[in-house]
Amino acid sequence: MSDEQETPENIPPVFDSADGLTDPEEGHDEFENQDALVLASDALPPTLPIILLRPRPAFPGTLVPMVLSGKQQLAMAQRASESPTKTIGFVLAKDPEEPDSEENMYQVGVVGKIMKVLHTDENSIHLLMNCLERFSVDEVLSSKQGLFAHVTYHFATELSVNAEMQAYSMAIITALKELVQINPLYSEEIKLFLNRQSMDDPGRLSDFAANLTSSDGPELQQILETFDVRKRIDKVLVLLKKELEVSRLQTKISKQIEAKVSKQQRDFFLREQLKEIKKELGLEKEGKTSEIEKFQKRLQKLILTEEAQKTIDEEIEKLRLLDPSSPEYTVSRNYLDWLTILPWGKYGKDSYDLARARKVLDRDHYGLKDVKDRILEFIAVGKMKGDISGSIICLVGPPGVGKTSVGKSIASALNRSFYRFSLGGMRDEAEIKGHRRTYIGAMPGRFIQAMKSAGTANPLLMLDEIDKIGASFQGDPASALLEVLDPEQNATFRDHYLDVPFDLSNVLFVATANTLDTIPAPLLDRMEIIRLSGYILEEKLEIARRYLIPKALKNHGLKKSQITIRKDALRTIIDGYAREAGVRSLENLIKKIMRKATMAFAEGQTERITIGKQNIEEYLGKPIFTKEELFEGVPGVVTGLAWTAMGGATLQIEATAMPSKNKGFKQTGQLGNVMVESSEIAYSYVMAHLQEYGIDADFFDKHFIHLHVPAGATPKDGPSAGVTMTTALLSMISGKPVVKKLGMTGELTLTGRVLPIGGVKEKTIAVRRAGLTKIIFPEENRKNFDELPDYLKEGLEVHFAQDYRDVYRVAFGEV
Repeated sequence: MSDEQETPENIPPVFDSADGLTDPEEGHDEFENQDALVLASDALPPTLPIILLRPRPAFPGTLVPMVLSGKQQLAMAQRASESPTKTIGFVLAKDPEEPDSEENMYQVGVVGKIMKVLHTDENSIHLLMNCLERFSVDEVLSSKQGLFAHVTYHFATELSVNAEMQAYSMAIITALKELVQINPLYSEEIKLFLNRQSMDDPGRLSDFAANLTSSDGPELQQILETFDVRKRIDKVLVLLKKELEVSRLQTKISKQIEAKVSKQQRDFFLREQLKEIKKELGLEKEGKTSEIEKFQKRLQKLILTEEAQKTIDEEIEKLRLLDPSSPEYTVSRNYLDWLTILPWGKYGKDSYDLARARKVLDRDHYGLKDVKDRILEFIAVGKMKGDISGSIICLVGPPGVGKTSVGKSIASALNRSFYRFSLGGMRDEAEIKGHRRTYIGAMPGRFIQAMKSAGTANPLLMLDEIDKIGASFQGDPASALLEVLDPEQNATFRDHYLDVPFDLSNVLFVATANTLDTIPAPLLDRMEIIRLSGYILEEKLEIARRYLIPKALKNHGLKKSQITIRKDALRTIIDGYAREAGVRSLENLIKKIMRKATMAFAEGQTERITIGKQNIEEYLGKPIFTKEELFEGVPGVVTGLAWTAMGGATLQIEATAMPSKNKGFKQTGQLGNVMVESSEIAYSYVMAHLQEYGIDADFFDKHFIHLHVPAGATPKDGPSAGVTMTTALLSMISGKPVVKKLGMTGELTLTGRVLPIGGVKEKTIAVRRAGLTKIIFPEENRKNFDELPDYLKEGLEVHFAQDYRDVYRVAFGEV
């Protein structure tokens, strides 16, 4: 608005700038003679004060109570009530959140006449307004005193009541009757309307019906802006139909809720009545009494220690005195529940039948002869002694060799209940020894929970991944395990939650680990170690044929008659795709073949699928491993043997020399401290014995030596690569390659002595897996090699070296 319109001189003429009232002598002489006939157009002023409504508009023909607040609205209402016409214009605000302004108002509104001032105070005024006619805003005048507008009125005209309009009116009346039936709250408003208006006026009837609905502001504003009565009725009928649907849905929801609530109330009363009837007939006791009886019934089947019996008796007496609604009651009840559900004095009968045990182990596992022998020896000791208490077996081996399944077989052979849980990543000591009962939600530790699940006091508990147990600020679980596993302590194992000694001395603990390096020494000292070294090709072949293929057929819904994997195909899979120590990758590859076969049968194939060596690539792609991995016949390249947590492995060691005025030596391949030391010993030994092996004494003065162990991304460390590095250097300097199909292992001293190494079995398996036929072992490992099964030693040419000269003669074919 312009500044001129905001000055007092430009306020609309119907309002005086001083008192805001219209002067009756100025253009309103018709009010002097009250008996004179006055037209509605003359009675309503052409300029109105405008008040914005939120959130719905007002409609002509309705009585509306209004509450106006704020200085401007109070002043405008006061002036209007004192003016002859007592009129105010009401327009719907476009955005209820925005303040009053010309931009925030619609262009069609309703003029209202103040019928009565109901209440007034400093902050608000309560009015009863009679809404008269529609108007359109021609021009808005804004001043500090509020919004004013020049308006044009749209007076309702009396329509001739023809058949069509009567039908429309009846349609509205019918819809209103339906609304009243669904929601009786509308009946009072309809009665009030009938007292003031005629049902024969379609325009007023449509306005009334629209105002009765719960439609939002913009929808109702469209009705207000529709001046044509016929079109207005059409729009109002649509709103009424929507209102009817909403009311029906609301009624339906209310009935559903009432039905649910009444059913719940009815069930509650019936249950309470039934409970009282059962009490009167002696069929049911109070909750507390029945709980105590349940605990006492459990105790009859248990053989308790003196301390446990005393604790349980005290706790039951305490429970009798507690109110069931007390928080302490729940704590006490849960504590008694744990104490009475544990298998105190309940022992399963062990089976020491060696023939049956051998049969079970052979049924579940192929190969592993040394492992089976150790287990049978263990069972034989139990047979002679009468029990196997105080034993902790630790099965150590690479992933996928069957450590967990061996544990299950031991439980089956001994006829003991089996329970397994993993210690991998466990960081909280409370996981083992439980939480004290002072904490909310406290529970016993994993071992007491295992005893509850096992149901006997002498189960076989399998502790998986004992080498991956962690430590944190919450405690050291590995140290807490000592009390559990130590035969000298676990007869009186005291869980923090139970706080009563429980005898774990009859439990047979079987732990599994990939490596022993990360197991704390005090814990390792209490275990009997049984190594599972891995499988060679022939063993994997039999495992696949006997176990993996039948299992995969069953899991994929296939029959033996539908698919055949030939022996040559299995050999190709094992040699080209699954060379690891275990059989997990082999199992996954067989599953992959089965999935593709299942897909073919699902798509309609009926012919038998036969998988041979020639079509294995169709199912598994190109081989991962090839025969060219071993670089043979190249001077400076030697195959070493290594032990890893994944089993035995071959290691290619390469050496080269570069002419240089300054001699030097460097190693690459992410080597650990031990292997770096081995390489430096090898370098020093070769440099000191050049002439002995027919090499120029000044060779190192003219060359820079580089020793490399491939696969630099993999960390490598261990005291078994000294002879391999020495041989690589001598082969490179002399230009002579080592003999083919040769692998070697052993540590070297500066004087040339070959020191013993570990992992003889794993390294022998790696030799067979890689297709080597000759091995060099330290002389002191002869006894370890002799203990290996014949099928591992078969076809291998083995040499034992005491001094490096023995290695040299074998490596370069001088024997």
